[in-house]
Amino acid sequence: MASGRGRQTVRDMVLSMAVIVLFAAGIYVFIPHDDSTDPLQRVDYSVELQSAQRAAPYPLAAPEGLPDSWKATSVTYTADSSHGAAWHLGFLDPDREYVAVEQSDAPASKFVTAVSRGAERTETVRSIRGEEWVRWEGEKYNALVREEDGHTTVVMGTASGERLETMAAALRSSGTG
Repeated sequence: MASGRGRQTVRDMVLSMAVIVLFAAGIYVFIPHDDSTDPLQRVDYSVELQSAQRAAPYPLAAPEGLPDSWKATSVTYTADSSHGAAWHLGFLDPDREYVAVEQSDAPASKFVTAVSRGAERTETVRSIRGEEWVRWEGEKYNALVREEDGHTTVVMGTASGERLETMAAALRSSGTG
């Protein structure tokens, strides 16, 4: 009698699993989904930019005139008395490489090293729209850095140097904090 009961329990478990698998397959088949859509959604950072401009102690930079092939994917503004006020805009360039605009009034060398994940300053200086940008190079990210009066602007990412320069050239600062 015990052996019959053991077979029945295993049989019930197998039948239960079959019902669950069929139910899950039905949900997958009948619930619409589009595997061709991009999982990274474009974000509109205009509201966050306006709000952050009122709070920031320095003019915030954001790109103007980039083609639609540049996709904004993230935006944050944080103000912390121990780490300064930090502005971040993340993008995917037309080649789907990462490009970010980072700004802070924290000490420049510490801030740049942190956001660029350990990139190091080089002697290369680029003039972009009449402003000097210093190139930093790292294993994960490369960066263009501009130190200004009381704050630092960093354009960094996995994108090519040309794409980083395109972003730097598109930046316009606004707001006075």
